[in-house]
Amino acid sequence: MIGTRCECAVIGYSWGMATKDPSREAYFALIEKKYGQKMSYWFSVMQDLEGQKYPEQIAYLRENHGFSQAHANALVMYSRGSVSARRFNTPAEFYKTIDAKQAKTMKAIFKVITTKYPKAELVIAWNQPMLKIDGHYVFGATASSKRVLMSPWSADVIAAFAPKMQELNVLKKTIGVPNDWEVDAKLILALVKARLAECR
Repeated sequence: MIGTRCECAVIGYSWGMATKDPSREAYFALIEKKYGQKMSYWFSVMQDLEGQKYPEQIAYLRENHGFSQAHANALVMYSRGSVSARRFNTPAEFYKTIDAKQAKTMKAIFKVITTKYPKAELVIAWNQPMLKIDGHYVFGATASSKRVLMSPWSADVIAAFAPKMQELNVLKKTIGVPNDWEVDAKLILALVKARLAECR
């Protein structure tokens, strides 16, 4: 049964991001609050770990200070000079980094939706192309090594439609389709319609 709640981070937490702000500094206030020390202290900890490899630094923070993976990653990457997790500013930039067949399929998926919903906005969020309608994320897609992954941003919607997608690689939060998938416009629009129903 499709829920009525608006789960606005299904793809986000499925694909590893915990905050909409791509800057590493967005985590700093949470780090200070949760682990009880100012960032100056944590920067000094990172100075002591200088020269160690990324996995070792992450493991140290998690094992010795109880850091979550997301918080440890933000601190380690910031200390290594990466101040933002954002890799792409536009969908076009994203498409250049993936297989041409995958890019073609993703563009076709989004075109089906934007043709039906001309006010839909295609943006980059969590480093993947996402469609927003009326301020809600309603559909997203990304590329894995073997297939295109798409999601209507709702585990409930995916579960409801799973019986109709038996030929696809259906997981709890994503739907995997072949790289050269012949886009099923009827299915895509039904998923979006169900997602919109949750958000209204």
